[in-house]
Amino acid sequence: MLGAAVTACSGSSDASADANDSTAVDATEASEAQPIDKDARIYYDGAIDTANALIVISKRDLRLTVYATQGADTLRIADYPVCVGKNKGQKTKSGDMCTPESEPGKPFKIKQIQDAHDWCHDFGDGRGSILSYGNWFMRLETPFNGIGIHGSTNNEQSVPGRGSEGCIRLRDADIIHLKENYARVGMPVIIKGETQGPLAWERHVKNADAKGHKIAASK
Repeated sequence: MLGAAVTACSGSSDASADANDSTAVDATEASEAQPIDKDARIYYDGAIDTANALIVISKRDLRLTVYATQGADTLRIADYPVCVGKNKGQKTKSGDMCTPESEPGKPFKIKQIQDAHDWCHDFGDGRGSILSYGNWFMRLETPFNGIGIHGSTNNEQSVPGRGSEGCIRLRDADIIHLKENYARVGMPVIIKGETQGPLAWERHVKNADAKGHKIAASK
């Protein structure tokens, strides 16, 4: 969660790591039946129109998935590991360390994408005010101030996991990849709770590999 303790600090963020550091494999090797490596970034490298793309975040699976429609199909075009709030359950007040969950049919939206490469935060763990957000902070329109999707500078070991103050953390390279390829202001963001499985329509999605696109899994 982004609060008053956030400051800009000098020094360069290590979020400048190559967002394309990945190994491509044939799409045929990634069937729907195969589980997703919880530590892997997976994306489908092909000509997909992302103008209608949306994000679904699963607090149960600790994944952020990007979907887009193409014709009559809904395609999964990217999948990233995430860190969510330290505490489980719906967010009810500021400071409860929970990640808010969207109501059915009422997704949150990205309302602002901010350059956060020099933003710092004091986590109260003795490290002081340190770089914390990667290159980008995607501020969400939720009932609570300061909730967003961002990087995890100096806390990358927390991804995937539960350790944030309410925001959704990606690895620094992955927040760059998400911003450069898919994220936009106004993009719908669905956040599912720990007890919620796939949405009805998610059971019928396809990987975006029908035309021989490649899958790349981060190391």
